[in-house]
Amino acid sequence: RDPEMSRGLGDVYKRQQENIILYDKDIREPLFSFLEQQYGKMRILEEIRITKSRADIIMVLPDGVVGIEIKSDADTYARLAGQTKDYDRYFDYNYVVVGSTHAAHIEEHVPAHWGIITVEPVDEEIDFYVLRKPHLNIKMEMGKKLELLWRPELVHIQQQTQMPAYKERSKAFVREKIIEKVPAPVLQQLISQELFERDYTTILEEINAFRAANHQKPRRSTRKRRKKLRPSE
Repeated sequence: RDPEMSRGLGDVYKRQQENIILYDKDIREPLFSFLEQQYGKMRILEEIRITKSRADIIMVLPDGVVGIEIKSDADTYARLAGQTKDYDRYFDYNYVVVGSTHAAHIEEHVPAHWGIITVEPVDEEIDFYVLRKPHLNIKMEMGKKLELLWRPELVHIQQQTQMPAYKERSKAFVREKIIEKVPAPVLQQLISQELFERDYTTILEEINAFRAANHQKPRRSTRKRRKKLRPSE
């Protein structure tokens, strides 16, 4: 094991003995700042439904989307196996962020391509350590990734790539056609672009305008209270 990593692990294990418990709410805001320092241009979406799970954090990068699951000192591994399977269907890369009580065993509970970030209190601040960097997730399904987008965002991709409108067809049909017509590297960037530009103050109006044009009932809410954003320019 890398000597620098070993020193980091030694510090983590030492903190375990101090019985300092960090909760999810203690971790999130400092984590956003840490990720911003690590990645530069990024945008954060929170609490997004993915199949049977809810992604704690989605980090949008210019050429990819990263899923991030938080396991604080107060959390268990009870749902993690199912969560990793769901995350792997949607995201290009994945991280698990763990409190120091999990640091010694987390590698046994997530796939080898997942990144691991440990978090601990140091001198009344929150310190993050990249225990393992993530590798490209080859299990990602482009159709699932496209499910992160709403209909107006799919329409915008269709317009940008000179595709037919398919106004009367389902979202599932449109997603299949986009995958069929748009090269994967181009589509990766277009998806990120849509997520970067998403405006929760206007998206409901855009969705309902589309639904009205297609004789569908209006949508009451985008549940934006569960989709907090942190853009980074």
